[in-house]
Amino acid sequence: MSQSASPVLIATGIRKQFFGVEVLHDVDLEVRAGTVHGLVGENGAGKSTLMKVIAGVHRRDAGRLLVHGREVDFAHPVEAARAGVATVFQEFNLLPDRTVAQNVFLGREPRRWGMVDVESMRTRTQQLLDELDVTGIEPDAKVGVLTVAEQQIVEIIKALSVEATVISMDEPTAALSDNEVTVLYRVIDALKAKGVAIIYVSHRLQEIFDLCDVITVLKDGALVTSRPRAELDHAGLVRAMVGRPIGAFFPDPEPDTEVGPPVLTVTAGGNEQLDGIDLELRAGEILGISGLQGSGRTELLEAIFGTQAFTRGRMSLDGRPVEIASARDGVRRGLALVTEDRKGTGLALSQSILDNALLAIRSVFPSRTRRTRTEVPGILTSLEVISRGLGQEVRSLSGGNQQKVVLAKWLATSPRVVLLDEPTRGIDVGAKIAVYRLIRKLAAAGVAIVLVSSELPEVLGMSDRLLVMSDGRIAGQLPPSASEEEVLGLATGTEARVVEEQ
Repeated sequence: MSQSASPVLIATGIRKQFFGVEVLHDVDLEVRAGTVHGLVGENGAGKSTLMKVIAGVHRRDAGRLLVHGREVDFAHPVEAARAGVATVFQEFNLLPDRTVAQNVFLGREPRRWGMVDVESMRTRTQQLLDELDVTGIEPDAKVGVLTVAEQQIVEIIKALSVEATVISMDEPTAALSDNEVTVLYRVIDALKAKGVAIIYVSHRLQEIFDLCDVITVLKDGALVTSRPRAELDHAGLVRAMVGRPIGAFFPDPEPDTEVGPPVLTVTAGGNEQLDGIDLELRAGEILGISGLQGSGRTELLEAIFGTQAFTRGRMSLDGRPVEIASARDGVRRGLALVTEDRKGTGLALSQSILDNALLAIRSVFPSRTRRTRTEVPGILTSLEVISRGLGQEVRSLSGGNQQKVVLAKWLATSPRVVLLDEPTRGIDVGAKIAVYRLIRKLAAAGVAIVLVSSELPEVLGMSDRLLVMSDGRIAGQLPPSASEEEVLGLATGTEARVVEEQ
């Protein structure tokens, strides 16, 4: 990337309001050819609104938007696409029953002798795939059978087919595995090499530092800063986003936190995915679990909870042998599992906040429903859930508030062991801090916690001990003072280090 590269898109003084409330205040943005421009901020910072103004979904109320030096005023995304501005939103605009080539040229099918030129579509789609060095996707494949990552690439190919010179990507890795993220990184590098300008929105700060040449921070609809990546570090970026130092990002343990006796013990645990699992979890302790995608992190939580139970080995609670063969058994024994996919397995999106908060109680402890109903408002208040009321549908909440409702569902059961699988995935920095504070409070109350996270700074910043998994086994144990390199060394098998508990 060269700072001398010409600006492809310039936005100056952008203002936008809804129902009399201004949500963008004089925002400026300059994106250059062949660069990745990171756009970050908490939920409500104005990122999505700015992207939609650029994409032609919303019309600005004030300000100027220039593409290649020419002022534009998009009234529809089609107009933006014609000007070379495309957006890949989290919700893809693809038809699953049609082929890749048909989706790429949807509404713009080339014709020959009055008929759709199918061969031309196939050939051009393959050329675009080749230009990005993408393999494994065939032009004639039905989009419905593709993975999320492959569908995302189809959206990018569709943008290139209209000769887009600016492509905006909204949380592009939110639903991708580690391997798929690597493929996306490679595609982005290829787009840069072609001179495409990319606006990249993500809550994952490591991705911002990995990919972006320039980083723009929005807060409360206003521009905070826009600087080259080299001029920012994690601490400075967090401070700009939330107005707090990074020391508040991973809060220290509560003053009265004490690690107590063992609550849960697993000896030689195993099933089809796991083998030789030995672990001990103490009251008031936060035990971090790290490892590469597919290492067995999620499977370990599911085995403990009972959804994919251990088939060999022994498990004890408070020193007494137990057999947990189902999720219902797990809940009855005082376990709670916050799953990685909150929308798919953690919530009933069409139901109200109250109904979601009572899901576990109604299923396992129906006799406690009436009493718990009176406790739910207090639980939601302690979690700082922002909503219009208990009757609001969960689907209409922000990602951070949805995650807090998942936590409320489990706090209502008064768990003794909380298993957290990627609890901050897809939520903004402010919501993450609220979740971290809650984890610390639970530990201070004597709850034993297992925290699985793909984000190494998170798992190192929040754990009292860290177990690293590889190929369904525990590869070793590290203290929270360990470096990211040491964690990755154990995860990849290039380093063998086990730090015994003192």
